[in-house]
Amino acid sequence: MNKYEVIIYWSEEDQVYIAEVPELPGCLAHGVTQEAALTSVQEAIALWIETAKEFGDPIPVPKGRRLIYA
Repeated sequence: MNKYEVIIYWSEEDQVYIAEVPELPGCLAHGVTQEAALTSVQEAIALWIETAKEFGDPIPVPKGRRLIYA
C-alpha cells in the first residue's frame, strides 16, 4: 500500500464511491463499495507513477500527516 492521502466519497450522480489522490493530479478511481474504490485507486496510483517515470515527470513525495509540537 502506498502512503499517499486518499479521499473517498459517494457520488450521487454516478451511484459509486470515488477515491481521489490529491497529491497526484488526475489520479482517481471508483467502486461500488469504499473497499472497491480503494483497491481501484491503488492500481491507479501505480499506473500514475509508472507513467510519470516513463515521461520523466516528477513524482511527488507523499506528504503524510505532520505533527506540530509547541
